[in-house]
Amino acid sequence: MQSVAAETSAVSDLENAYQLTAADRCDSCGAQAYIRVDMPSGGELLFCAHHGRKYQEKLSQVATGWHDESAKLNERP
Repeated sequence: MQSVAAETSAVSDLENAYQLTAADRCDSCGAQAYIRVDMPSGGELLFCAHHGRKYQEKLSQVATGWHDESAKLNERP
């Protein structure tokens, strides 16, 4: 059985693995990606906030994961 600290660390590692960077680009238009969609095939799609919202309804029917960092657009430095 894992300790609470080990479980918290595992969750933190998983969250860090999902962090998108400025190098991640939208598959639709090439803008910075803020949304990653995990597909059943094991692949992923990256979208800017605009295209992520545009395709969310259809993709949510088949996606195995949806990671949205578009809240970063409202952050102040």
